[in-house]
Amino acid sequence: MSTHRFPIGQTVRLKSRKGLSPKAAEIYRITAYLPARDNSPQYRMRNDEVAQERVTQEVDIEPTEIAPAAKAE
Repeated sequence: MSTHRFPIGQTVRLKSRKGLSPKAAEIYRITAYLPARDNSPQYRMRNDEVAQERVTQEVDIEPTEIAPAAKAE
């Protein structure tokens, strides 16, 4: 069984935008774990700025430098 590399709340970026609409978001936040597909863990992720959700495999995303759920003080 594959384990998920990214924690819920982590911000991630799609490695490739090939085939995506120009309006598709670039940065997403992991919102849920999904069962593996083709032995690759899957994630549900969301971009709140454009109200966009998608499901993707772990091999298609990478971490960003943005801290998850950081609050300005």
